[in-house]
Amino acid sequence: MRFPKILILIVNWNGKKDTLECLASLANAEPTPLFSTLIVDNGSTDDSVCAIRSAYPDVPILETKANLGFAGGNNAGIKWALSKSFEWILLLNNDTIIAPDFIKKFMEAVKEKPSVKLWGAKIYRFNDPKRLDHFGGFWNPDRAEFVSPASGQIDNGAFEQMQQVDYVCGAAMLMHRSVPETVGLLEERFFLLWEESDFCIRARRAGFEIWTAPLAKVWHKVSASFTGGKPHMHYFWWRNRLLWISRNCIPSEKRKLYIRIILPEIISNFKIAMLRSLQEILFRPFNRFDQSRIEKVRRYRAGCRGILHYFLGRFGNCPPTYIRASCKTPKKPFPT
Repeated sequence: MRFPKILILIVNWNGKKDTLECLASLANAEPTPLFSTLIVDNGSTDDSVCAIRSAYPDVPILETKANLGFAGGNNAGIKWALSKSFEWILLLNNDTIIAPDFIKKFMEAVKEKPSVKLWGAKIYRFNDPKRLDHFGGFWNPDRAEFVSPASGQIDNGAFEQMQQVDYVCGAAMLMHRSVPETVGLLEERFFLLWEESDFCIRARRAGFEIWTAPLAKVWHKVSASFTGGKPHMHYFWWRNRLLWISRNCIPSEKRKLYIRIILPEIISNFKIAMLRSLQEILFRPFNRFDQSRIEKVRRYRAGCRGILHYFLGRFGNCPPTYIRASCKTPKKPFPT
């Protein structure tokens, strides 16, 4: 089977260990001569660049010299790919491990449905290899968010059919070059979270269909940067959810969403943050406020700050207090 020229794009930010493991899985992929890999380094300070160059001297590294986030880092790589002769661009998280036939199965799906130019993989959880992490998502106007029906389910053979969806996860997203050439790049104000759903919705409006490829399998460490539901996840989720609605909903839809869902949830979020902050102040001297409850308070506070920053027009990275320079890595090894 002859495949078109494919660029696999991996963004790295202080993720040396994960990125090297991802590259090792790509080195075992078949057929190796039919794709190229590009690392975009987002201003890492953990000697990632030196380590990757030493282990994989033939893999080019594009250094941005700054943390541009998922959106900005991938945009740098997409621009690079569009300036070359690559026909397909595969966004792949650095904290993933691919099946050996991952690329081959993606291309078989492309051959089966040649009109489809935007695809998502079947993504499993690294620490629970039979459990699905993501397999396409749908916009739910009753919740004002996207849902992935397969998320968290054990793959018992019920998810073997290709499916048309509203969006696919950016952890393993395959796009034909015609998609960014038509709709543009990822919106960099998102920085992290919601950017791939925004990109997919824009692509759908432009006439592109979005499908899942069930035989293209990847195992995700379920964002190492979000291990334990860190406060910055809640910051980005709330801020970018509001940004997504402002960009993708017409005024009448937006008004209904705010009245029925968004405003009640915002009020609830601020109320809980205030009450739990007060509880923390009152009970901490008596050691009756454990660490898990403190973390919940921090998450609610971060969500409130994300909401405020949306309305103030503050985008890009989250406040420095939420950034975790080092992240936990799953201890259970991936089964070989």
